[in-house]
Amino acid sequence: MDYDTLTVRAEDAVLFAGIRNRPMNLLGPELVRDLVALLQRTEADDTTKVLVFTSEDPDYFISHVDVTRIAEYRAEAAKLVGEPSIALLFRHLSASRLVTIAQIEGRVRGAGNEFALACDMQFAARESAIFGQFEPAFGLLPGGGATQHLVRLMGRNRALEVMLSAQDYDAELAERYGWINRAMPAGEIGDFVRALAHRIAGFPGSGHVAVKNRVNAIALAPVEDFRRDSDIFGDGVRDSEAQSRIRAAVERGFQTRDAEMDLARMLGDLPHH
Repeated sequence: MDYDTLTVRAEDAVLFAGIRNRPMNLLGPELVRDLVALLQRTEADDTTKVLVFTSEDPDYFISHVDVTRIAEYRAEAAKLVGEPSIALLFRHLSASRLVTIAQIEGRVRGAGNEFALACDMQFAARESAIFGQFEPAFGLLPGGGATQHLVRLMGRNRALEVMLSAQDYDAELAERYGWINRAMPAGEIGDFVRALAHRIAGFPGSGHVAVKNRVNAIALAPVEDFRRDSDIFGDGVRDSEAQSRIRAAVERGFQTRDAEMDLARMLGDLPHH
């Protein structure tokens, strides 16, 4: 399997996919295209049971969507789910027979965080993982499922804090809020995730499917709710105020690697309304 934005290797029934979409792992059409192809191939391959996502960029897991190419990445998502929506692509990932694990090192914000939330488990490096759901800084609802996941995981009050503040959260606080499974030392996370993935892959796939189906019946929002959030984001991002604030952020370095190392501060400096 050869991809432009993923490095893939197999270990028995576990597949490791390293994200490498330079310069800062933006979720653009190339990465969405490769994720769609990876899911199609892996779901059709009965020998693979567990899919682990890592990043080859130490500073960014997935930064967020490329706001200059929204129509393009949505069109790539439609090739799997039949509708131009990464929310539905991410929900497909959650509903997949595959067990998915996000091994998070570096920044994961916006749709990057929504991708991680769509995975079945999330483990984060204490020293480097930074989480954020910043769309409300532009006057927008997160469109990839964050509202559905965060409210269920951490409760109404913390979900409101996370989204309305558009702040960065380190791995320790994310763990305390119930955002992720565990925060772990960077020196241990790789071995831990690998061992866990192989342990799970050693058990019958029928059990994975049965458990995921019943857990999802309780905890995963219906397709209609993901579609609704996606539509609200799509409408909102075309609004003049949202476009004005995005332009102001771009002028301050939005979607550049160095400026987004401290994205929360930059968003706080945008003009007030």
